[in-house]
Amino acid sequence: MKRLLSTKKLTSPQRDILLKSELNFVEYDAIKIKCFDFEAPKKIKNAIFSSQNAVESFFSSHNSTKSLIENVFCVGEKTKALLLKNEQKVVKMANNAIELANFIVKNYKKGSFTFFCGNDRRDEIPSLLKIAEIELFEVKTYKTELNSIKFDDYYDGILFFSPSGIESFTSLNKMNKSIAFCIGATTANEAKKHFDKIVIAETAVVEDVIDAALNYLINEA
Repeated sequence: MKRLLSTKKLTSPQRDILLKSELNFVEYDAIKIKCFDFEAPKKIKNAIFSSQNAVESFFSSHNSTKSLIENVFCVGEKTKALLLKNEQKVVKMANNAIELANFIVKNYKKGSFTFFCGNDRRDEIPSLLKIAEIELFEVKTYKTELNSIKFDDYYDGILFFSPSGIESFTSLNKMNKSIAFCIGATTANEAKKHFDKIVIAETAVVEDVIDAALNYLINEA
């Protein structure tokens, strides 16, 4: 029976998908999130959130309230859903950081933005907005810590949800002939440094990463 490793602990519905399959699977958190004590501006015209972690850390902080932000721009359906849950006005949701940055550059040339992010945030949004001379303030709301664990077993497929997760896993483990199933292009680019075979999910949601693994390992392989 083929074996699958998830570098993120799954929700019950997500876990049920795998339990109904013909795969054995193991799950763990390859990274840990630690919220910072940060200061948020009292009034925010335009805010950018590129991850669920940034949203969660922002709204769990005693320094922020739901009434601060006028317009929100974000990356990912799950990030958008979490923002809507916190009663935010989402002006634009993009599938990735480059898509969101290009949208802002095209439509908000004279805008000013506050980017809520982690300590190891990607460069795409700050770089593209800087080139376009759009004002951007960064507020780091959380820290990503690697939770590196060594696995002795071989896994046919490994689910990855961030470049940091790949960094954490590969620091102690051999890739052998495992297939990397990635949540998006950014994660896949990091996986290319370590894996010979990479499969990218159709959309950047956990369920699609799981579906990609099931389709490949059960139906195609």
